[in-house]
Amino acid sequence: MKPRDFDMPDADVAWCAGCGNLAILRSLKTALAELEIQPENLVFVSGIGQAGKLPHYIKGNVFNGLHGRSLSPATGIKAANPELTVIDVSGDGCMYGEGGNHFMHTIRRNPDITNLVHNNMVYGLTKGQASPTSQRDFNTPLQVDGVFLEPFNPLAVAIALNASFVARAFSGDRKQTIEIFKSAIEHKGYALVDIFQPCVTFNKVNTRNWFREHTYYLEDDHDPLDRNEAFRRATETGEYPLGIFYKNSKKSTFEENLSIYQEEKTPLFQRKFHRGKIQALMESKR
Repeated sequence: MKPRDFDMPDADVAWCAGCGNLAILRSLKTALAELEIQPENLVFVSGIGQAGKLPHYIKGNVFNGLHGRSLSPATGIKAANPELTVIDVSGDGCMYGEGGNHFMHTIRRNPDITNLVHNNMVYGLTKGQASPTSQRDFNTPLQVDGVFLEPFNPLAVAIALNASFVARAFSGDRKQTIEIFKSAIEHKGYALVDIFQPCVTFNKVNTRNWFREHTYYLEDDHDPLDRNEAFRRATETGEYPLGIFYKNSKKSTFEENLSIYQEEKTPLFQRKFHRGKIQALMESKR
């Protein structure tokens, strides 16, 4: 397969020229092609925001959810058909702000989905307010005196909750981003990839060059099975590590724990629909 197999030639791309989303889109198409995932077996789920537009520009099945609520339908889709590749696409505001509660409890459930979060440290769609990951002293049209809140650390939260896969990528490094995407998609269980990316319109501080100067890759001898070390590295500031921080492949997935799959492995969507049982349940007084 080739990346162009996922092209949507008639799509009207609404992102600004130079937006980090464009590089993420290209990297994702390449990763999917190299994994030879067929578009008909692929489901993208997104919320609201500039990142949430990505599924409109790539060939596959799409479900657009509410702001910050994309992880719940993604979990349900995977449970209904575990054979699908389900990728949730969101931004730092949508996922960590409005969706913070869903983010934490999806980690606990551990569905076999990939969660790609575009992190540009600002609200891009609503024109430049501070997001949960905006750094201290960042000035915006709303935070005119600068942000004074502690930035949300999604990697540290995910590792603290024992997420089964936690990684960080930088959109400007396509080669490494593609490899991280492939590892996350192939992982069995919930996989978080927080992706640093520039917003060329509303964030003039955390630019492409800023990310290059303030990031580095975890050493080759970093052990992703060491949860304590992964948490320590996730809390580093000033210069931010990139790569795969933590993996826990021993956790069972949400789908495996569902009682409906304990005896019969047939996906829900292939099972017979018993209208009589449904009608009786609706008419019961319980």
